[in-house]
Amino acid sequence: MTGTSLDHVGIATEDLDELSSLYTELFGAEVAHTETFDGMQVEFLAVGDTYFELLEPLEPEGAIASYLDREGPGIHHVAVATPDIEASLATAAEMGVELIDETPREGAWGHDVAFLHPRSTGGVLFEFVEH
Repeated sequence: MTGTSLDHVGIATEDLDELSSLYTELFGAEVAHTETFDGMQVEFLAVGDTYFELLEPLEPEGAIASYLDREGPGIHHVAVATPDIEASLATAAEMGVELIDETPREGAWGHDVAFLHPRSTGGVLFEFVEH
């Protein structure tokens, strides 16, 4: 998969405002984008050439709420930008990587995204992002 690069690190939190304030002060991060999406508040903080994506659930059900119940706050996923998400998914499938999303879906910022199962990637939830 040529042309990939680190896009962002997703961080699950129970208090987005508090964590955003900490990262803004600690790392000199700047708020690049905020939206309500898929039952959660999402905020992207620009840090150098990448982002921290802060994820706070707004409902007691959903992927991030379940993650927080199971794992507590912390790194949820690592996102890799790709110029061709369909080709990246095909390559991953050919390599035997278990796909959570066999076809891309709409993610934050309106980007196409697809997730790879951590069982196949060393325990890390990876997300492909096509801008």
